[in-house]
Amino acid sequence: MTAAEHPFEFVYVGDPMCSWCWGFAPAVEQLRDGFNIPLRVVVGGLRPGDSAEKLDDAMRSYLEQTWSQVASRSGQPFDTSFLARTDGWVYDTELPAMAVVTMRKLHPDHELAFFTNLQLAFYANGVDITDSSAYPDLLAPFLDEPAEFLEAFTGDEARWEAWNDFSTARSWGINGFPALLLQDGDDLGLITRGFQPASSLVPAVADFFVNKRPSEGVVCTIEGYC
Repeated sequence: MTAAEHPFEFVYVGDPMCSWCWGFAPAVEQLRDGFNIPLRVVVGGLRPGDSAEKLDDAMRSYLEQTWSQVASRSGQPFDTSFLARTDGWVYDTELPAMAVVTMRKLHPDHELAFFTNLQLAFYANGVDITDSSAYPDLLAPFLDEPAEFLEAFTGDEARWEAWNDFSTARSWGINGFPALLLQDGDDLGLITRGFQPASSLVPAVADFFVNKRPSEGVVCTIEGYC
């Protein structure tokens, strides 16, 4: 049975620069490996474009606390030295989202792995994924010939696709990430909103199939830092 013929599809709404989504990454991988159900990513748009903010003292303090909480609850690694920047760096999530939708278009089989690799680069390795010059190295594990991707992912079409994802997520009532939904034909149901460890997520998914009951966790919201 092909992915297109599968009766169900997981829809993961997240952002490469959402710290609770980075914490959620091991659970998503276990979900993908444990259920014979396709999974697609919709980028949520945490702080893109006009909603981007400079890294100031208030944001720095908040992120330090939040990243520490995510690390403690998820076991995921964080390199907090990135937060020591004082060069006016702007927390703009638009370009990484454009990169994800470009990978989805050109190489859909790599979409989730690339999404996770962007998270790893930013949170664990201190790579500035808002800088287009970082992407040749970020693409190396996935593409032998990245020229087409590098030309496409900063263009107007990629920006439109990313903002279309943002609008789609909002139309579903998703204003915080991560979120996991189940597509069943024309029906779309919310499985969980917010971070869950794998030990909680897998039972939550199983329960959803029986009771259609969503669970709640900790989210990165579009109204605040994360």
